[in-house]
Amino acid sequence: MRGKHKIIVQNNRLHYEFEIKRNITVIQGDSATGKTTLINMLRQAENLGQSSGIDVRCDVPCRILEGPHWKLVLENVTGSILFIDEENTFINTEEFASAARGSDNYFVLITRENLYNLPYSAEEIYGLHSSGKYQNTRKVYQEMYRIYANNPWLPIDPEKVITEDSNSGYTFFQAICRENGIVCESAGGKSNIFTLLQHIGPERTCVIADGAAIGPEMNRLYKQTQHHKNISLYLPESFEWIILKSGVISRKEIQTILAEPEQYIDSREFFSWERYFTRLLTEETAQSYLRYNKSKLNEAYLHDKPRSAILKSIEGINFNRNPL
Repeated sequence: MRGKHKIIVQNNRLHYEFEIKRNITVIQGDSATGKTTLINMLRQAENLGQSSGIDVRCDVPCRILEGPHWKLVLENVTGSILFIDEENTFINTEEFASAARGSDNYFVLITRENLYNLPYSAEEIYGLHSSGKYQNTRKVYQEMYRIYANNPWLPIDPEKVITEDSNSGYTFFQAICRENGIVCESAGGKSNIFTLLQHIGPERTCVIADGAAIGPEMNRLYKQTQHHKNISLYLPESFEWIILKSGVISRKEIQTILAEPEQYIDSREFFSWERYFTRLLTEETAQSYLRYNKSKLNEAYLHDKPRSAILKSIEGINFNRNPL
């Protein structure tokens, strides 16, 4: 399954309207914000049809996934958007993560828990609120909003950089930081970032991590930035996405793909968008001097032209502490 899908769920009192564009979307938020009501309306529409008085509009089927036989149901459903409420504790299990991996469905998970078994995007974590644009009507219009806005912590002139892993991205940023007298450290995985931040001193610190899969860590990382104003987060889709965005690879179709990646990324083949961008960059550079290897950086990316293009595409981080 791929693409962006608009969903409208409404009755004579309530109107929910939102768009889904990735295989995993998470709706969080406090009680009494309409999350459970949305699930109940979808369940009634599925069970009772038109007699429910609920209208569900979408270009693909919208269903509830719940109960002890969820796995059997999932195995027999394709091309649908499946909504799961937090009362179904299976969403926290590796069994569900394994079943969702390779599924030809999108999932909307309504939960306040951090789902560490699933690689979901920081951009696809939402809350629900009532819109003010229909104030003169009796119907309540519910809309989704992003809980973690894009780059609210930037710009920054870092004194220290922490990268998520120790692969090519770390090697690139380590070289840039070394040139400019900036400390660069690898967390060795997204789950270790929080631990490192607990021991950060007063130095201005920028965390660079793959936004496409950092979702489970966002709650506690965000709290760290609230408690320590010297900590900033830079969360591109992935290091490979940065390279593709920089224009180092000149094929025009790449920028078209980056503008609407949901139209090109099949959820059955790519559980996380970062995997797609790695595949795309690897294939696009296979026959060039910029041949990409995720585990070991091709030193050509540190040559003046590619290096400058990549750094220019990173908005909000000033690595140059030694201007001429």
